[in-house]
Amino acid sequence: MFEYRNIEAFAMVILHGGFEKAARQLHVTQSAVSQRVRLLEEQYGQVLLRRSTPPEPTEAGLPLLHHYRKVRQLEEDLRLFDPRGGDEGYSTIAIAVNADTLATWLTEAVKDLLDRHRIVLDLQVDDQDATHDLLRAGHVWGCISTRAEPLQGCGAELLGAVRYAMFATAPFQKRWFPEGLEPARLAVAPMARYNRKDDLNARLFQALGLVPAETPPTFYLPSTEIYGQFVAAGRCWGILPEQQSAPLENAGKIVNLSPRHWVDVVLYWHSWNLKSELMDEFSRGFLAAARARLRPWRG
Repeated sequence: MFEYRNIEAFAMVILHGGFEKAARQLHVTQSAVSQRVRLLEEQYGQVLLRRSTPPEPTEAGLPLLHHYRKVRQLEEDLRLFDPRGGDEGYSTIAIAVNADTLATWLTEAVKDLLDRHRIVLDLQVDDQDATHDLLRAGHVWGCISTRAEPLQGCGAELLGAVRYAMFATAPFQKRWFPEGLEPARLAVAPMARYNRKDDLNARLFQALGLVPAETPPTFYLPSTEIYGQFVAAGRCWGILPEQQSAPLENAGKIVNLSPRHWVDVVLYWHSWNLKSELMDEFSRGFLAAARARLRPWRG
C-alpha cells in the first residue's frame, strides 16, 4: 500500500509549482516534502516527477496525480453536500480558460453554481489552443479548448462558436482604409494582436482572400479588456469577439471593417471523468450557460 501523505506531497509539488510552496501548504519542511516524493518514487519503482520549473508529472506520475484529485474531490463532495450544512470549508475547482471567455461570458456562466455552493475557482488562463495542455498535465480539472477530441481519461462536449471580426473606429477607417481593405494599406496600418501565438489575424486574412502583411506595426496587448480599449480609442484595428464588439458597435464607438467576413472559433468543454456529484453539477450548469451565450455549431 502507498503512504497517502507521500502521494499528497507529490501532488502538492505539481499543483503549487514547487517543493517550497508544497511545504508551506503541508506545514512541513521542504526536505520533508523531498523525502516523501523520493520514498514514493522508490516504492513505485519509477521517476514520477520531472524536476523542471515548474515541476511536471512524468507519464508514470500522471495517473497518480489523477488518483489524488479523484480522492480529494470525493472528500470535498462529502463536505459540500453534508446535510448538516454549515459555513466551514470551500471546495476548489481548477479550470483553464482563454482570455476572451474570461473577459466576456464566464462570470455569468458560473454565477448560479457559485451562489448555491461554497466553491472557489482557480482560473488558469492560456490560449484556447493550449489550455488542454494544462488539463493533460493535471493542473486543472476542466478546460475550454478548440480541441474536439478528448484526452485519454477525459470527456469533451461542444460548447458552441464565438464569432470574431475586424473592427476599428470610424476615423481610423477613414484615415487608413478609405478605399477598403487594400493590401498596401493593411501593410502599414497599426494592428493589434493578443500575443505572438494569436493566429486570428492570419485566419481572417485567409477569409478575406489576402496574404498577411509581413511586418505591419503591431500592438501586442495580452489583455482582452486593454485590447478592446486600444481599438475603441482609435490606436489600431483589431479582431474582437462578438460578445465584446456588439456593445461597442451599438454605441457607435467602433465599426466592422468587413461585415461579410469573419472567423468562427469553435469551443469545447473538456474535463476528467470523475465520479463527483459536484463536478457533474458544474459541467451540466456550465454547458447550459455557455451554450446559451455562444453560437450553435453544427460543423
